[in-house]
Amino acid sequence: MEPLASGLAARGDLRSALPFLPIVLRGGALFWPPAAQESLRALALGPDVSRVASGDVLADALADLRLALSLPALSPRATDGLALFFDDLLSRAQAQGWFAEVIPNLARLLLRLPALLEDHYAKTGDGASGLRILASQDAGIVLLSQELVAALLTCALFCLFPTDGRAEASLPTINFDSLFVALVHNARQSQEQKVRCLVHYFERVTDSTPTGFVSFERKVLPRRAVSDGVTYPDMDAWMKSSAPLCQFRVFSSGFIEDEEEEALEVDFANRFLGGGALSRGCVQEEIRFMINPELIAGMLFMASMEDNEAIEIVGTERFSQYMGYGSSFRFVDDYLDSKPIDSMGRRRTRIVAIDALDCPTRLHYESSGLLREVNKAFCGFFDQSKLQLYAKLFQDSNNKDISPSVSSNGYVGVSTGNWGCGAFGGNPEIKSMIQWIAASQALRPFVNYYTFEDASLERLGEVIRWILRHGWTVGELWHMLVEYSSQRLGGETKKGFFAWLLPNGSPNNEVRYMSE
Repeated sequence: MEPLASGLAARGDLRSALPFLPIVLRGGALFWPPAAQESLRALALGPDVSRVASGDVLADALADLRLALSLPALSPRATDGLALFFDDLLSRAQAQGWFAEVIPNLARLLLRLPALLEDHYAKTGDGASGLRILASQDAGIVLLSQELVAALLTCALFCLFPTDGRAEASLPTINFDSLFVALVHNARQSQEQKVRCLVHYFERVTDSTPTGFVSFERKVLPRRAVSDGVTYPDMDAWMKSSAPLCQFRVFSSGFIEDEEEEALEVDFANRFLGGGALSRGCVQEEIRFMINPELIAGMLFMASMEDNEAIEIVGTERFSQYMGYGSSFRFVDDYLDSKPIDSMGRRRTRIVAIDALDCPTRLHYESSGLLREVNKAFCGFFDQSKLQLYAKLFQDSNNKDISPSVSSNGYVGVSTGNWGCGAFGGNPEIKSMIQWIAASQALRPFVNYYTFEDASLERLGEVIRWILRHGWTVGELWHMLVEYSSQRLGGETKKGFFAWLLPNGSPNNEVRYMSE
């Protein structure tokens, strides 16, 4: 044990994370402060000892835990929300099960947190990164066991993570107190349903401990030249790209999270990972974080994304079935995830978080806006092992010969939809083309695009077929998108991109383009 103990104190990854964890490092070992450990031991013995048999008393117990960790008191509305949910919104039978079994089991899991973390750092070794703060421009991967993720999420449920310094480090909120605050005086049932999804997750993981792993990766497109690979591409680089456009399939119904093929499933993200998942939000990103709650663990250590960054998370398990969207969102039932497991013990569920421009208006059509969005998507879709090839494609406009074995990228495609086109106000026609361009440049074999019955995308399939029939490359489609946007800015056209592009919408387009 001594080599581990002495090594822990010297680890930079642990030192970066430790200020944001509720445990302490002393004498080369991790442990709970004595008063907090005593409170957790009482909770672990069940309501006969802890007296925690209601939401009100649970709120008091969490207040004692936070006091033991020198954390400020929870707001009265957070404690009211806890009491409301566990005493009024849960059925009596489910609440009794929570207080008799789930909470004691969660307390036992938290008592094991120091050992789980020590084991985690021992297995990553000095040459690999363990749990650490992944700051902006800090490309890297953190691999966590699902059991450790469950312990970290229990800390969030009990609101035990320190909050000092998180805003300065550009880290999102991680404790669940805001989620419970949102229950109070809130007419939207969706908030209650979000909590029900999380409650179901904790019931599942305390009933049967998951044994897999989840990886969290910050992906960065360097802004400065690197010795190998590709840097943040400029307008000219995209114009020169010789990459062929990949297969593009349009689905008017269905959901990204139900994707049957192996694909990068796009999270229409906020630049702060998770967006409003732990507050009042309930759209695409927040819903995904409720049905795959292990995603929330990334909010502990992933700083906000800049324009040249994306976050890829592989291996999260889905626990809940749901229906509805926004205010109509509802937890429906248990979900048994049947995704296969890869060689690292991760489920083959790949979720990539990319944040779109917020309310771009004219920026839709300006070169800076187009460039920002295509590079954001490309950053999310690229494969680190292909970076040298990407650089070649950006530089050699005559090289269109890419073998299927190279472009297959392990046959992992992209599953996406109307990224940034809801509350963020994006243009669905332009965003669908930008994602196709980015996925093709990343040598993904296909894009499966879910339109969610958006009327503005009725002609998407027709546009795709027309473009593929003419054999355009990434650079050629980018050229047309830039030309169209220039005409929109200059008032030369008021048409949407699809109507402008297709011959029956603008008879001279085909002749003009093919003669250039």
